[in-house]
Amino acid sequence: MNFQDKSLCKLRTITTFLVLTKDKSLWQQEIQKASDFCLLLACRFAEQDYQVQSIRIVTNAFSEYLETTDLQSAKADLRLIRTLLNDIKSDGLRIRFAIGEAKTAHEISLLPELIKEFGDLCNACVNVPVDDYMLLDKELIDASVKAVEKIAQITERGEGNFNFTVNFNCQPLIPYFPASYHDSELGNRYVIGFETPDLLVKVLSDFNANANDNVNTNTALLSGQQKLRQQQELMSEALQYHVTQVAEIINLFDKTENNNRFIFSGIDSSAAPSKDCASMVDVYKQLGVPFFGASGSVEASALLTRVFKSIVDLPLVGFSGLMLAVTEDRGLAQGTIDGDYDIRSLLTYSAVCGIGLDTVPIPGDTASEKIGALMADTGTMAFRLNKPLTVRLFPVPGLKAGELTQFESDDLCNCAVLAVP
Repeated sequence: MNFQDKSLCKLRTITTFLVLTKDKSLWQQEIQKASDFCLLLACRFAEQDYQVQSIRIVTNAFSEYLETTDLQSAKADLRLIRTLLNDIKSDGLRIRFAIGEAKTAHEISLLPELIKEFGDLCNACVNVPVDDYMLLDKELIDASVKAVEKIAQITERGEGNFNFTVNFNCQPLIPYFPASYHDSELGNRYVIGFETPDLLVKVLSDFNANANDNVNTNTALLSGQQKLRQQQELMSEALQYHVTQVAEIINLFDKTENNNRFIFSGIDSSAAPSKDCASMVDVYKQLGVPFFGASGSVEASALLTRVFKSIVDLPLVGFSGLMLAVTEDRGLAQGTIDGDYDIRSLLTYSAVCGIGLDTVPIPGDTASEKIGALMADTGTMAFRLNKPLTVRLFPVPGLKAGELTQFESDDLCNCAVLAVP
């Protein structure tokens, strides 16, 4: 089984977390330091045949360095940051920027116009807490609903919601956007995020091919439980192999070239599917589930989560679990068209895995109360089950449930709009 092929395990991102202050004279120096660091480390990975797809820079909460008293002041500050980012020579690597979390209803209200103007250089999140009675902060949820609705109205096809998410029980140092945010008390850090659907499909397809080979009677005669156990072990072994290789590169880099510019904090072992790799639906099928959403999907989701949590050698941060991003995964997108699953299914799977409701297209006229209730359901699960979950919804202007989106972003797959019950 050739799971050691490094082309099967891509590094979705090298994500740096830095602290900016109100002193704008230091912004160029800090942003340049982060980008130089990412590019140098990306070169070291490339020398060992690991492809880095993007470099990302995440800041502390944007109110700590942007002027947020009014929209125009915030825009002026972000224009300066955009200029600094555009001046970076990235060697063809995509640079993405997250401005950190919004902490108040006023700050949330600024995000739609900022996202409209700055797009992928203005990823942002809101962290909704619970009180002593385990009740979610209603004010922040209401403000987030308004932001989602306004982003849908003022950005083309509502695609701006790709850059905004609502977090529940999420910790700092998530390397994936837009859930990523930073706590200034942590200082400068960096995290590696993986992309491994190709690896998982390869491992499972090779195993199943052996099981179907009459010569290999030992594999062919495995019971269902034994087969799942071996599949889980093989996926863990394959992922661990590449994590160990990455650990060696990082350890050498930190000893010889990092110079304590950024402290390594861990990896996010999530599969992190995209349009350019195998679909997680293919993984489910290789595990014996007829289609994502069929009976058996919960069991398969839990199994995959155990694989991602099994990693040793490097600390796990972020989600380190099963990501089901509806419009970023070709198979999941097709599943909406085929009617294989619905929003309630995604919430069910989030109980044993997952990221919550991620990049889910919903009717453009969905009532605010329903959007808020979806957020509340997801947040309740996150805190009740003590796991990080997010909500990233795409109310699509003019579309009803079942109608097809016409997204033009390179990051998004077109799919059917899901009904909100």
